[in-house]
Amino acid sequence: MPKKILVLNGPNLNLLGRREPEIYGRATYADLEREIHAAAARWRLAATVKQSNHEGVLVDWIQAADGEFAGIVINPAAYTHTSVAILDALKAVALPAVEVHLSAIETREKFRQHSYISPACLATITGHGFAGYDEALALLAAKLVTN
Repeated sequence: MPKKILVLNGPNLNLLGRREPEIYGRATYADLEREIHAAAARWRLAATVKQSNHEGVLVDWIQAADGEFAGIVINPAAYTHTSVAILDALKAVALPAVEVHLSAIETREKFRQHSYISPACLATITGHGFAGYDEALALLAAKLVTN
């Protein structure tokens, strides 16, 4: 039976394909969801994919993951740079987590270069577009095999 992974996407990712295509490309959020499910299947994982523009909703989903999911992949989007609440939720549930960003946040504006979320994660993958989710799922699959 595949291990269940929660994949969370933060604000404005629902606008993929329309929002700053020079940074995020023309593929849509529906395209991303398909890619995530295909990648999860390759790694023998079962992904539940969710997106919210609301910080509290993301926190609620992280808290509810405890006991239901084996790990979390999270693209906190703009909350990366502001949310101690998401950091605290990830620390509280203590599930293995991987942070993903479509763009290379370390090369963008100064305020985007710091992640509040990364201290609660096994790894942070940036700048690999949709492939970053595949990498994150591969990391979790490897981690779950060793535990």
